[in-house]
Amino acid sequence: MGTEDKINALIKAASINVEPFWPHLFAKALANVNIRSLICNVGAGGPAPSATDAPAENKKVEAKKQESEESDGGMGFGLFD
Repeated sequence: MGTEDKINALIKAASINVEPFWPHLFAKALANVNIRSLICNVGAGGPAPSATDAPAENKKVEAKKQESEESDGGMGFGLFD
């Protein structure tokens, strides 16, 4: 039984519906991935953001808001927010 078949069996056992192409794509994407390592290292993605990172993020968001407000000609329609 191949990985795609196992995914289909799991989907059937869970009584859920998915588009038929997803099991094949999922199996293909994970063909060379060590699933055990992936599951065991979920939280080990890297260093946590520090408190000093937050203001920089806020500035980026504010800059994007200003750009989007200017892009609609300042008419305030909010089409590009």
